[in-house]
Amino acid sequence: MVGEPASWLDLGLNFLLGFLLGYKILALFIMDKSATDDPQTFIFSTLGNWPAGIGLGLFFAGLKWWEKKKQQLAKPEKRTVRIWPQDRVGEITIIALIFGLLGAKLFDIFENWSGFLENPKAYLFSPAGLTMYGGLICAAIAIWIYARKHNIAIWHLNDAAAPALMIAYSIGRIGCQVAGDGDWGVYNSAYTLNNENEIVVAAQGDFSRTLDSNKTYFLKEHKTLGEVPHVSFKKPGALGFLPNWMFAYNYPNNVNEEGVHIKGCEDTKYCNQLPSPVFPTPFYEVVACFFLFLALWAVRKKLKVPGQLFALYLIFNGLERFFIEKIRVNVKMKFLGMQITQAELISAILFLTGVILWFYLQKIIRKSLENRHKPAFYRVVIHILVWVIHKIS
Repeated sequence: MVGEPASWLDLGLNFLLGFLLGYKILALFIMDKSATDDPQTFIFSTLGNWPAGIGLGLFFAGLKWWEKKKQQLAKPEKRTVRIWPQDRVGEITIIALIFGLLGAKLFDIFENWSGFLENPKAYLFSPAGLTMYGGLICAAIAIWIYARKHNIAIWHLNDAAAPALMIAYSIGRIGCQVAGDGDWGVYNSAYTLNNENEIVVAAQGDFSRTLDSNKTYFLKEHKTLGEVPHVSFKKPGALGFLPNWMFAYNYPNNVNEEGVHIKGCEDTKYCNQLPSPVFPTPFYEVVACFFLFLALWAVRKKLKVPGQLFALYLIFNGLERFFIEKIRVNVKMKFLGMQITQAELISAILFLTGVILWFYLQKIIRKSLENRHKPAFYRVVIHILVWVIHKIS
């Protein structure tokens, strides 16, 4: 129906969206600092600013009413209109958001099952603990079901999403790096912290002394100090101009409040840092995935087979994550007699899926092209008849 006024449902949904944004997001900037000092806790609490919520809700509802008012006809008409796939981007985005968050939380619970059983409420309602692959897999399944229902070509949709998925992952890891959310690597024992809290090249025995002086912290996660994972890697001479934090970082003021207290820090929260620097794996993924995005973007018009760009994304993503897991801290699980992380298993599956998909799609297209160039049976018969008649005449 075209030309109808805004319905109560339209106005209500827009008011609700505006209210939530105002009640929570605007409130972060206008409420007293004591209430919003911890943004994560504030967002997941019942606290908020009622005037801001109601005001922004009315504003959003008013915009919807005005939009419909401009398109209103004296007599609404029923028309048949063509809806293109790009017209459904808004709906696809909402589906990706909802199922992405649910999947990320569920996979994190599976990855830390023992901790979840000890305190289910803390895991379910905590803003922390989101697994990227869980969000990717669950959102992808939901979007594929939606696309199938609305007759959107799956392989073209996948190709359209592939470069965006890669650059989004790169941008997302910026948050992991600057926030220090625990998604870092193992300790790099080639570096240590000096008295000024600067990252410097370690002398022989520095790492052992750090372990001994921070026993309480290290033994919370490991049975013995000898089990603390570490690799000694000093930056090559050719890369000497790069800062030390690119090879070893201690994540000061991290949001997980992991590590030991920072001398001189008097804040009530986020005053911890790691006692020994670790490999900044989120930073590596920011850089790696940005260049992989450029690679996908460069070949997007050169790959003519629908789905192959997405297959290439799966290969790139699987390889990148598999190798970064080798120096990353993560929970290991037993699988077919091997000790691997959930991310290693999923990344290996993604890589193999991408390789199989690449050759499968290529084979299917080649077969269809060969069949297209083969003359149909009736054409062969006609050609023979014409040739016979020509010879007789």
